[in-house]
Amino acid sequence: MSAVRYFSRNMSYGKGTREEQLARLKKEFETADAIVIGAGAGLSTSAGFTYSGERFDKYFFDFAKRFGIRDMYSGGFYPFPDDETRWAWWARHIYYNRYIDAPKPVYQELYERVKDKDYFVITTNVDHMFQKAGFDKKRLFYTQGDYGLFQSLDGRIQKTYDNAEWVMKAMEAMGFVRDEQGVFRVPDDKDISMRIPTELIPKYPDDGSDVTMNLRTDDSFVEDEGWHRASAAYSDFLRRHEDLHVLYLELGVGANTPVIIKYPFWQMTMANDKAVYACLNYGEAFCPGEIEERSICIDGDIGETLEKL
Repeated sequence: MSAVRYFSRNMSYGKGTREEQLARLKKEFETADAIVIGAGAGLSTSAGFTYSGERFDKYFFDFAKRFGIRDMYSGGFYPFPDDETRWAWWARHIYYNRYIDAPKPVYQELYERVKDKDYFVITTNVDHMFQKAGFDKKRLFYTQGDYGLFQSLDGRIQKTYDNAEWVMKAMEAMGFVRDEQGVFRVPDDKDISMRIPTELIPKYPDDGSDVTMNLRTDDSFVEDEGWHRASAAYSDFLRRHEDLHVLYLELGVGANTPVIIKYPFWQMTMANDKAVYACLNYGEAFCPGEIEERSICIDGDIGETLEKL
């Protein structure tokens, strides 16, 4: 039975004024026995990892001009004419969404709020920003993969490997240059290539077969040992805290995959009278009417909301 069937269609935007809900959230951070953070794309967007607009125009201006691509997300599905071009796209995409710091310190601000609490994070984000901000790797479950990992195109090989070294070589091969901080930037003359050398096309190290990103797009997604270890740790954390005062903190989770974070958080709040559900989201902060009395719904930018606490 789907989790959504446990609730009516009566949705609520939380009780009380915005200031009252902010005060309640601050109190929950202070008094909760444990905090379960569920993070979606909206959190990284708040941190400045936008997939369109200025960032896209800065790093993918040539792809936009030649292929008419308008954002990083849709570019990942574009039928590029050859592997050299496709992997040039992905090298840039990975680098600027995985190997640099987020433009805004939203993840760091969140970490300061929870670092002394008993917490665990489940996220559909694949950009590694939780670890870069200082979150304990053993308290993180990346359900949908990691931009920093490759897997064999043959999903039956249940292993992944790091792609950092390959990404750096590909960025250099395209003509990107490092600034004073060691971050790759577009040269002033914008003389960069949209292709990588054929010999740089990544291959699986064990057998030389084709690789792909370790991102959940279909049933070929590889759940390696690290994935299963994190999944077990998350399940164990939930089990050990199921009857305690838990804050289920949902941050920037949309409607694409609600069965991973949103619906389970609603269920677990419903099942535990001591639990509180908090939803911070821009334009999508709501909860089922059945848990309205124990819910906090704050519509707005997540970074700005954390600052107000």
